[in-house]
Amino acid sequence: MSLVDLIMPKLGESIMEATILRWHKQPGDKVAMDETILDIATDKVDSEVPSTAEGIIEAILYKENDVVPIGTVIAKIKVGADSNAVLQQAAPITPKKEYEEAKVVEEIPYQPMHSTTSNTNNSIRFYSPLVLNIAQSEGISMSELENISGSGQDGRVSKKDILLYVENKKTGRQSSASQPILQQELTVVATTVEAPTNNQTPTVYQGNVEIIEMDRMRKLIAKHMVDSKHTSPHVTSFAECDVTNLVLWREKVKKEFEKREGEKITFTPLFIEAIVKSLKKYPLLSSSLDGDKIIVKKDLNIGMATALPSGNLIVPVIKNADQLNLVGLTKRVNGLANAARTNKLKPDDTTGGTFTLTNVGTFGSIMGTPIINQPQVAIMAVGAIKKRPMVIETSQGDTIGIRHMMYISLSYDHRIIDGALGSTFLNSVSKELENFDPERTF
Repeated sequence: MSLVDLIMPKLGESIMEATILRWHKQPGDKVAMDETILDIATDKVDSEVPSTAEGIIEAILYKENDVVPIGTVIAKIKVGADSNAVLQQAAPITPKKEYEEAKVVEEIPYQPMHSTTSNTNNSIRFYSPLVLNIAQSEGISMSELENISGSGQDGRVSKKDILLYVENKKTGRQSSASQPILQQELTVVATTVEAPTNNQTPTVYQGNVEIIEMDRMRKLIAKHMVDSKHTSPHVTSFAECDVTNLVLWREKVKKEFEKREGEKITFTPLFIEAIVKSLKKYPLLSSSLDGDKIIVKKDLNIGMATALPSGNLIVPVIKNADQLNLVGLTKRVNGLANAARTNKLKPDDTTGGTFTLTNVGTFGSIMGTPIINQPQVAIMAVGAIKKRPMVIETSQGDTIGIRHMMYISLSYDHRIIDGALGSTFLNSVSKELENFDPERTF
């Protein structure tokens, strides 16, 4: 007989923790190899965690809604000759943790804070929910927190940093970096938002109202949108394009395309094809900002905003879109869209994007001002395609004709993309769509 550890799996390069949504098994339950034991969620997607051994659940180390770091033991499975005997009592083992991480996500929202004198580059300083939770528990004000030297990436304060500060504070051995804090608090008016206290008067809503609690994904979307606005100065440019040739071509080939390829061709892969061609001409639109460095991404990974059945949005990513032909793009677009609608997306399906497309026309909007999907620097929205009378220039003179028209818009980070470049790129996409070859094959 032996015990096998069930580890919180690594779900993507940028994912460091996951939230336990639901346990399908309890202590004493039998479990087969690869049988689903629990559901977890990251800030990207929800996933199932299968068993890595056959046996009986000996102990569950974390509760539902706990936030658990990647690589942590979350359960123990009893395997061996006598594992077929159902355990009469299997008390969960309490993990050795200095702070209860289950409260982090729900009780203290992730908030970007403006740095003070301790942050030399005057950039926005971020604090993890765990660090904020420890700060509240130990009575550390935000002005104190901003003056703690961080050892994490970009000077971020880690759990280790704040625990060391708490220990030094209790023993009177405050580090030199934190000595000026008390003096600063006497002379500087704090501009940060303090955590709410328990004695706050609850908000009273007047009139006939319905209160709806945000679900987990909606909270994450809200945080990402606010963070993006705090990070990037947004500018949006608009263009109008005649997509008559594209619309008529799709209408002509869609039945044959589906019969031959087994896939329905939508407008999305056609839009992505035009975006990829323009990104090759203007690669700065596929970049990100790291301090004072502009990182130009050579791999063109196009994200496409997709609606979920719940009404929330998620952005699966088409990796290396510039290496796919129209058939390949169509299959990738349809595959990711179907996976999103059935909650079958994998964590890696939503990472690594370098540029994002959102189709606001799907919902009837003729144009939109989308918010940049960080850390990207631009996002393009396509509106609804409408028939309108337009002036058509010909060698015999101007005439009026009915054309399929569409507005497209580009929101971009003005720290990197100037108005001239943003508008030039947008017009390039517009020309690619307008000059679509109606005689092309697929």
